[in-house]
Amino acid sequence: MAKKQKVCKFCQDKIDEIDYKDIGRIRRYITPRGKIISAKQTGTCSKHQRVLAKAIKRARFVGLLPFVKI
Repeated sequence: MAKKQKVCKFCQDKIDEIDYKDIGRIRRYITPRGKIISAKQTGTCSKHQRVLAKAIKRARFVGLLPFVKI
């Protein structure tokens, strides 16, 4: 039985720019402790994973997302 291939949600919705202010979308890609979830687990393509990581880091710097949860 072959595993089902994961599809990039951003490619599927035709989203090129991931905005750091869109916390609802970004929050799905971090763990409860605040770590960024890998592309292997989420299924995002490498292009969108890089943009997503940059958006998460910007949101953390501005204060919209926590760096770590204690």
